[in-house]
Amino acid sequence: MELDFDRCYRAVDSRDPRFDGWFYTGVTSTGIYCRPSCPATTPKPANVAFYPSAAAAQRAGFRACRRCRPDATPGSPDWDLRADLVGRAMRLIGDGVVDRDGVPGLARRLGYTERQVHRVLTDQLGAGPVALARAQRAQTARILIETTDLRLADIAFAAGFGSVRQFNDTLRQVYGIAPHLLRAAGRPGGRPGGRPGGRSDSGPLPAGTIRVRLPFRRPLHAAGLLEFFAVRAVPGVESVDDGTYRRVLRLPHGTGTVALTPGDDHVGAALRLTDLRDLAPAVARCRQLFDLDADPAAVDDVLGADPRFTAVVRREPGVRVPGAVDGFELAVRAVVGQQVSVVAARGVLARICAAAQPGDPADRLCAAAAQPADPVPTPPDDPALVSFPDPARLLDLPDTAFAMPAARRATLRALAAAVADGTIVLGPGGDRVELVHRLLALPGIGAWTAGYVAMRALGDPDVLLAGDVGVRRGADLTGLPSGGSALTAHADAWRPWRSYGTVRLWRVAGQLQADTRQPSTNRKNQ
Repeated sequence: MELDFDRCYRAVDSRDPRFDGWFYTGVTSTGIYCRPSCPATTPKPANVAFYPSAAAAQRAGFRACRRCRPDATPGSPDWDLRADLVGRAMRLIGDGVVDRDGVPGLARRLGYTERQVHRVLTDQLGAGPVALARAQRAQTARILIETTDLRLADIAFAAGFGSVRQFNDTLRQVYGIAPHLLRAAGRPGGRPGGRPGGRSDSGPLPAGTIRVRLPFRRPLHAAGLLEFFAVRAVPGVESVDDGTYRRVLRLPHGTGTVALTPGDDHVGAALRLTDLRDLAPAVARCRQLFDLDADPAAVDDVLGADPRFTAVVRREPGVRVPGAVDGFELAVRAVVGQQVSVVAARGVLARICAAAQPGDPADRLCAAAAQPADPVPTPPDDPALVSFPDPARLLDLPDTAFAMPAARRATLRALAAAVADGTIVLGPGGDRVELVHRLLALPGIGAWTAGYVAMRALGDPDVLLAGDVGVRRGADLTGLPSGGSALTAHADAWRPWRSYGTVRLWRVAGQLQADTRQPSTNRKNQ
């Protein structure tokens, strides 16, 4: 990845936070690397070098600045935009695949050889997959050191290190300080400047809760996200209450719960995990859920350049695309939501989730039928919260668990079988084009469902659901062409951010709190 020195230096000289996460500044006179907005005195041009990733700066021998904490920046929005090998690899590394399956597992999921993956990542990011995963392990370790009272040896293995010695050496190299001293510095009052990074500013939480700050680029239209999730919340799985979104997470090593509360410059996350090795993937999935790595200024500049869209963008800056913590769950939601209201879809999903829990099938179905229409606020450690069923569990459910036509039930089972056998990949490393192609091959799935899943499950930023009733209604109210082909032609100027245009048109139409239905012209084999 080529970095323009003059442009990067101007960003550093102006301390522009919009560039945090885009690149990192290595200061040769001090041996540290910083984020562009670091408040320290701007170094001379002769004393700086710029790197496309924190791992590349570490590989060059720089340690992280303990003042600006460059490892706590939002991720590069480039990984959300790019659907190529590098973008897919970065999303998988962020989800902890290298820690769980090693570089061979990463290469296998990407469909390339290990040598090819290493060469491309090194060329583009200045570091290979091992170094990139190592940088993430160091950040995970720092979070656990500063926010828990776990023994350092337990933290080492929870963060993904192979040994305590490797853990100690890595943290000394990355942060320039021993782990036990990093813990002392991270306690309130112990850090230079007194800011206890890695923690939310909320009150006390139950024992075992890990508090994490999820930074983002301003502005963030948090109200839009919470409204979207609230109206679609499945009782027993998730809830929105008092400005906080809560839900169950299904993670590689177990389950967990999270409470996400948006703030001025970060989203506070309160996590409870059955296995601490799941911290990195839990954080990555929460970031994807709230679209926290997006560059809202770049998105709004493109959409706001459309004269008919300018007022909409100015009225609500920083609108994000709601993501998903589980691609399979999102795909099931999309299929269940075909041709039914949001309220009805929530009831069907609640019934499926309740039926999938352990216990007598008859009792489970009775409980499912009694699920309330509105979500009940639940604390993040409430044992009543349940996880969404995985593909294997959904395939085991009886017909009575699905309150829907037989054709749609068959679609859900075909989807679950395809995900279970690997035909369809809905995880962070999935190929967006291939996903749409394979979804369309399933009976009962049309262009609307495939596009919706690509937009929310894989984070495709350039999906226009031109046939959606809400999108057409929003386009008409905004003065845009409301016909499918005409709107598609007009929205070509919104590339590569048409997903954000879709969400904004939903908001204009009031679809976040109204009945949204897939148009009959988009159905396939229904």
